[in-house]
Amino acid sequence: MRITGAALALSLTLVSGATADDAATNLPIGDPARRDRTAPVVLDTLTDTTTGQALSPDELAARLDGVRVLFVGESHTSVEFHAVQLSVMKALAKRGRHVMLGLEMFPYTEQASLDKWNAGSVEESRFVDESRWYRMWGYHWNYYRDIFLAAREHKIPIHAVNTPREVVSAVRKKGFKELTPEEAAHIPSRIDTDNAEHLRLFKAYFTGDDAMHTASMGDDMWNAMFRAQCTWDATMGYNAVQALKTHGKPDSIMVVLIGSGHVSYGLGAERQARLWFDGKMASLIPVPVEDDKGEKPVVRASYADYLWGVAPEKDAPYPSLGLSTPERKDGEPAKVIAVSKGSVAARAGFQVGDVLLAMDGVPLDKKETMATLMAGKRWGDTAEFRIRRGETEQTIVAAFRRQRDEKKEEKKAEAKPATP
Repeated sequence: MRITGAALALSLTLVSGATADDAATNLPIGDPARRDRTAPVVLDTLTDTTTGQALSPDELAARLDGVRVLFVGESHTSVEFHAVQLSVMKALAKRGRHVMLGLEMFPYTEQASLDKWNAGSVEESRFVDESRWYRMWGYHWNYYRDIFLAAREHKIPIHAVNTPREVVSAVRKKGFKELTPEEAAHIPSRIDTDNAEHLRLFKAYFTGDDAMHTASMGDDMWNAMFRAQCTWDATMGYNAVQALKTHGKPDSIMVVLIGSGHVSYGLGAERQARLWFDGKMASLIPVPVEDDKGEKPVVRASYADYLWGVAPEKDAPYPSLGLSTPERKDGEPAKVIAVSKGSVAARAGFQVGDVLLAMDGVPLDKKETMATLMAGKRWGDTAEFRIRRGETEQTIVAAFRRQRDEKKEEKKAEAKPATP
């Protein structure tokens, strides 16, 4: 998982939906009964990590009888991950469970928009606009479209479980005691920030260039970041449980769709939710059967209660720039705080400190404007940006082109037997 240290510190990226690397999936932590062994990851196969048994979605649904909260991990831009979530959701509905969905992308303060969707009183394009999808989340609507449509078809209510991002940022910056009463009202009154295994997992997600950024960080910075991560986990776990208690039925199951980093080893949202709920909970995480280097992952059986092997996806179906800007209010400048190595933005020449003024002639004076414009882009397209660098303005043209890993291709060619 790649997390840029500067982006994390300023815009609160933290650990969310990116696919975990081998180091993070293979830690001897979590459930003592499973943490000393690994579990198989088989393409298009659902595995019970307690028994090692392969299951169908219907068999999984049967095993979840009695489970009240199911955490399903995701990589936000993975079609494969979202297909797994959809299959699980449908299997539970087929089983006759009263399914409820908890979603990471909306803070609970925006539940009114979801209530309109639940009631069927707003059509799709209007919902995307009125819910401010590209302000709340930013990822392409199409990644989640099938889930929303299926929820409406099967009368599955959707609940917002997150908290306003600026509140989590305030926890990182000030700590719990210095929060204003208004800020404190948005988070649970109890948050567990004292778990050595979770801290170990949190640090394991920082790899490559990210590890270099964080190598010099002191305990205060690590503690601040981890405190924010625990707050994020706790809020989503708490809000999911409260929605279940308030709106659920005796046979209800709350299916919480959140980033895999919040689900791994049961140390994130599930651990925090146990402060408020003593019912049965379970976890499922899709895992690509190959990593970026073409190697098979090693996954501890304690990583999740259930694993689902999915095909690797080298490129997301929709292009992204690969730069980060801090949380900001409408009208405030969008200043670049990180540029991912090898990204479209890096190849175009964006630099940390650049201020984004316009994209394709449209002023970037609102947070969601660039995400909305990016939703219309496809691989092969270009975008013209007007930026301010220092005291001067200039134009940068970004070409949305995928990059081939030439070394990996050469390695595969060398390994392939010659044709007689």
